[in-house]
Amino acid sequence: MSEFLSETEGCDLLTRLFRARGYTIARNQLFHEYGVEFHIDGWDAKARVGFEFLTSEDDDHDDLSLVEYQALWTAQQLGELALFIIDEVEPLSAADLAATANEFLDEVAEAVKAQRLVAPRKKTVSVAKKTATREGAVKAQAVAKKKASATKPANEKGAKKKAVKKKVRTTR
Repeated sequence: MSEFLSETEGCDLLTRLFRARGYTIARNQLFHEYGVEFHIDGWDAKARVGFEFLTSEDDDHDDLSLVEYQALWTAQQLGELALFIIDEVEPLSAADLAATANEFLDEVAEAVKAQRLVAPRKKTVSVAKKTATREGAVKAQAVAKKKASATKPANEKGAKKKAVKKKVRTTR
């Protein structure tokens, strides 16, 4: 093994590190989200954490354009996923890659911990409940429209009340 890692060696090392931290990493998965599609080197779909090792060895640099990278970065900033993207531009030793990956995984763990402390994760709402909620909203809108059309402007109400009062007074 040379001082610097090949993509295969790097991905093997990252897989071991991510799995040691509790992630269920699947290798070479098709990632298709946020308008981005590429084969990601390692991905835990449930935890939404993964890694991509960009090398010329595998023509990975063509996989992610700058626009696609920015879309992934935005999703990461929103807390929707966490991707460790390594570019071969600066060759890494196994020790350097492990240290950088561990820093990334520490940051992810801190972010997850902070997110849990600040706000509990939203529970998923079943489709039936969503449908019932939508139906209730539609019914509420229909009732509001009926009330709005049934009520008359203040001027008309006032005129009728005055007319009714006059009639009551004249009959007494």
